[in-house]
Amino acid sequence: MPMKGDGTATDWTETNRWDRGASWIAYPEETMQRASHVLGTDAGAIVVDPVDAEGIDDLFTEFGEVAGVIVLLDRHKRDSATIAKRHDVPVYVPDALAGVEADIDATTERVHRQIPDTDYGVHELTSNAFWKEAALYGDEDDTLVVPEAVGTADYFLAGTERLGVHPMLRLTPPTKLNRLTPERLLVGHGHGIMDDASGALADAVRGSRGRTPGLYVKNLKSFVLG
Repeated sequence: MPMKGDGTATDWTETNRWDRGASWIAYPEETMQRASHVLGTDAGAIVVDPVDAEGIDDLFTEFGEVAGVIVLLDRHKRDSATIAKRHDVPVYVPDALAGVEADIDATTERVHRQIPDTDYGVHELTSNAFWKEAALYGDEDDTLVVPEAVGTADYFLAGTERLGVHPMLRLTPPTKLNRLTPERLLVGHGHGIMDDASGALADAVRGSRGRTPGLYVKNLKSFVLG
């Protein structure tokens, strides 16, 4: 199983379908399980941290004309420029990711508290030289999108966790997320949490430090044993 797929994906899996959006994983067999999202809004379809795939535009049209692409993590530029240029829309860059614009070969637009003409607010999680991350929260249906701080891919999860804090953040978990109470949670790696998302999020942050040794041992064994 490859860590990460390469090139334009010819095979992709839809996940997390609900009334106002859906997610997809462009390379279902890759270890990283990179997930991308399309959100239906009053402005049109907003595409989040996309990994391009053949036929993916058909998924977008179910939620309206594409109104913009947004990048939520400095390392998640992915295929944002390709999709933005294909639909002649800007790539939105949150304030927390200031400077990322230089690495995006498309028109960019800085977004502050809210994606224009949508109910999705932008929340800064981390902004330093090593890690720049923001989250989205849709007030209309309590949908939270977190690109990296938490995830459901296997290498995020310790013990019986449904959702886990990123291995590199385990000792300094994203406590800013504690103030949010989502009905559903979409992540950048793995399938989303579509029921009791608030409970899964609270458990992940609360148990992050205590479960760190077990996660590190599990991931080490996985790396060594292949």
